[in-house]
Amino acid sequence: MKITVLTGAGVSAESGIKTFRDSNGLWEGHDVMEVASPEGFKRNPEAVLDFYNQRRRQLLTVQPNAAHCALAELEKTHDVTIITQNVDDLHERAGSTKVIHLHGELLKVRSTFDEDLILDWREDLNLGDFCEHNHQLRPHIVWFGEMVPMIETATEVVEQADAVLIIGTSMQVYPAAGLVQYAKPNAQIYFVDPKPSISESKNITVFAEKASIGVPKVVELLK
Repeated sequence: MKITVLTGAGVSAESGIKTFRDSNGLWEGHDVMEVASPEGFKRNPEAVLDFYNQRRRQLLTVQPNAAHCALAELEKTHDVTIITQNVDDLHERAGSTKVIHLHGELLKVRSTFDEDLILDWREDLNLGDFCEHNHQLRPHIVWFGEMVPMIETATEVVEQADAVLIIGTSMQVYPAAGLVQYAKPNAQIYFVDPKPSISESKNITVFAEKASIGVPKVVELLK
């Protein structure tokens, strides 16, 4: 069975990664546009690089949780593709092999001259770190106002799915929010979130639980 999994901040929050919209979340004390837009980077590149350096350092101290591990386990019996809004590598570390990152990856950087020149990066990124063309490197993150290059690939994956799992995301951030409408009419949809934004129907099963509790239950159902 082809299974597509859409994951958001709620999956990583339990590993200790601060989430975008929580009251004690990531962006407090930071105007989003200052740290997550091309304009902010132009205005104050040092502040933006420092912000992502802190996020990167934090990522290297946390581990995948039960939700990540259950999804990796599902690959043993089904054809699973994960589409994530998260910029961490916790799905990969848990063992998932097909992961599409809609919003980029924290452990990669790219050239400001050639956006296809992408490098693996686990250290701090500083002003003066240049690509081979002598241009500044920037975080490989999709900032506000930028295109989401993987959205078409993600749409195709959803269209082909027999089952769609939606985990730890309010599904309010576009274009990701629009993805579920591409599911086949008879696709089974499983929604795992402590505060679910959709209700159950014939083909929608809701688990109003945090990811580490709800995801293993869904995986057990699908085995």
